[in-house]
Amino acid sequence: MQIKKSTKIIYPELSYKINGILFKVHNRLGRFCSEKQYNDGIEILLKQNKLNYEREKDLTFLLEDKSIGGNRVDFCIENKILIDAKTKRYITREDYKQMKRYLEATGLKLGIIVNFHENSIRPKRIINSKSNL
Repeated sequence: MQIKKSTKIIYPELSYKINGILFKVHNRLGRFCSEKQYNDGIEILLKQNKLNYEREKDLTFLLEDKSIGGNRVDFCIENKILIDAKTKRYITREDYKQMKRYLEATGLKLGIIVNFHENSIRPKRIINSKSNL
């Protein structure tokens, strides 16, 4: 018996553009810049590619009908994909959990974590299985 896996890519064209931007920033800046410098580079290329985005988007969680803010994701692009840029030795389980919380707070389907400190970046796609989008 063969198990059929879903091969549907979420937002393939937009994801491809975003990954291109991430690789271009890393190729230009290298691996030893600050997170702000990488995000500034991403923002420049998002503008050049005419992509709608919100930088440092505030994420609100609800607790007993009260809003709790304070968490920020680096980018929300086209109101479809969240980007969390890191500059650390390696991505941790907590980074994945954080992105899951961000996705659940926004109701969005896809988040990308990228660690610019690596020799060669490997953007990680995180899926929100609870999203109806």
